[in-house]
Parts: sequence; C-alpha cells; structure tokens
Amino acid sequence: MPGKLPATYVKGFHNEEHVKRMEYRKFGKTGLELSKISFGGGALCANYGFDLDEAIKTVHEALKAGINYIDTAPWYGQGRSEEVLGKALKDVPRESYYIATKVARYELDYEHMFDFSAKKTRESVEKSLQLLGLDYVDVIQIHDIEFAPSLDIVLNETLPTLEQLVKEGKAKYIGLSAYPISVLKECISRAAGRFDTVLVYARYTLTDNTLLDYLDFFKSQNMGVVCAAAHALGLLTNAGPPAWHPASNEQKELVRQASKVCKDRDVELGKLAMYYTSQLNEVSTFLTGMQTRQLLATNLAAAYDGLNAKEQEVLQHLRENVLTKPFNWEGNELEKYWSALKPK
Repeated sequence: MPGKLPATYVKGFHNEEHVKRMEYRKFGKTGLELSKISFGGGALCANYGFDLDEAIKTVHEALKAGINYIDTAPWYGQGRSEEVLGKALKDVPRESYYIATKVARYELDYEHMFDFSAKKTRESVEKSLQLLGLDYVDVIQIHDIEFAPSLDIVLNETLPTLEQLVKEGKAKYIGLSAYPISVLKECISRAAGRFDTVLVYARYTLTDNTLLDYLDFFKSQNMGVVCAAAHALGLLTNAGPPAWHPASNEQKELVRQASKVCKDRDVELGKLAMYYTSQLNEVSTFLTGMQTRQLLATNLAAAYDGLNAKEQEVLQHLRENVLTKPFNWEGNELEKYWSALKPK
C-alpha cells in the first residue's frame, strides 16, 4: 500500500513524499518489495535514441521518486546500457535500489547473438559487474531462453553457473525471460524451485493478454513476476515503433490507426497503454523503458493519477473500435534467427 516507506528508503537521498505515493509489492519468494513501476534500462542505448546527460538525470529522478528496481542486460546496446547505469549509479547509495541484469544474449550479428555456455555466462556476469561498478547484482536472469538450441543447455550449463555465482555473492536471485510464455513454464517446471523470478514482456498490454493464462502457474511456483513493456517495445505510443520492431506490417498499421485517434484527440497512447497494463494486481512490478524525465513523469502520472475523462473515453473507444482482437508476434524473431544461421 502507498504511504509506507520501503526497505530501500534512504533519508537524505529520497524524496520522502514521492516515495510514500509509490506502491510496493512482494517479489515472489525473494522477500524483496519492489516499486509498482520499475526502470527498464533497455532504452539507455542507441536502439531507442537517447542523450547521456538526460538519461543519468532520469535515473536519479526515478530513484528519488521511489522506483527501486532497475533492469538491464549486456544485449542493450552491447554493454552501453550497463555502462550508462554505472555512470548514473556511482553516487547513489547502493541500499536504495535493487538491480537485475542478464546473460545469454549479446551481439547484433546472428552468429554471436546467443551463448548459453557456462564459460560465457561467468565472463558475462564479471563484465556486467565491472560496467555497472558493482560488487553484486540482486537478480541475474537468463535472457530470451526461447533462442537456446534446446533447454538442456540452459538447465545444464547456464543455470548451474548462475547458482555458483550466487554462492560466490555476485548475485542474490536467479530469473529468466522469454517472449513465448510456454517456454518459460517448461523451463521453470524442469528446474523446480531453482528460479526465483520471471520476466515477461509485452504479454499483458492493450493488444495481448496471454500472461493471464499463466499467472496461476507462476503463483504456484512462488515466482516474482516482472511484467515488462506495457508499450509493447514502443509499438503502443504516439511516436510509433522503432524500425526493428518484430510485429507484422498489418499489426503496425492497426496500432498506427490507434495512435492517429490519440493524436487527433491530443492524448498520448503510451499513457493509456501504461495505465491499462498497470491495473493488473497479480504481478510484482511493471517494468518500462524510460530515457527522459518527461517519459518518467508520464509513466508515474499514469500509475498515480490514472486517466482523466477524455483519456478514459479515448481508451474505451480504442478497445471497442480499433484494438478489438488480441495479437502477438510470437515466432517472428525465432524464424528470422534460425533462417539467418542456416548454411548459405
């Protein structure tokens, strides 16, 4: 409930009034309590376009406002996101936030994009800690496990290496992520009790509610659930998706119609998307990429104040007339990846 101060509160650093407005939720069996809105470091690289000084100020403002969970990965800008966060966090009290990074997804070229091996996993965590300027991360996650040649390597190499790194004090909890939720369920089931957290992205949004089918399973495993990408990787915004977005052209066209309705009414689709997703009670936190203070303010306003009458009216119109059928892009990236790896 809003009104109480979390374990991450640091007097003299935080804005106490802002922190009291934030809701904090249990993160599965970890014992941590996370801010309802969390900070996605995926936007802190060239993939979304950003200004370094503004990014650092945004991180500071987010933390002072009570956001206490940061997520990043080597894949985001090939280390750039972790490097930017390292700069931003160097003068921030370590006890004021929890931070998660990832292993297994790395380079832009298909040949070197994924590596689930024990050797690379260990090297990656050491490099992440160096870039972040930290002795440990709170959560270490296996990134996009659907791209593994099979789950055997994830369970026999990646996971045991992470368990050893936890024993060494370089991480506290272990998580995993993927776009298809079915593969997450399979992996968690095959390694009963060994995962603490799960990151699901763009699966409970204005255009996709697949996550709802899996919430009971995650609850039965006492998993901390990170519900990421309410904006569906920039798709559900007035600015529209980045060029690399994996949705089909038909799907992008449909959302373009939704953003036109919003622009005509002077409403931000991204705010509607954030509000809609953040109404879900059964997850620990809503992770969203924010590279400017303006985006941070929009996301916090959606969480704290909800929507005004005009915004509610536009949201209802979109749900009844434009975004009427759920869709996803499951399989699109996998197909592209495996066909690129085929011998020419």
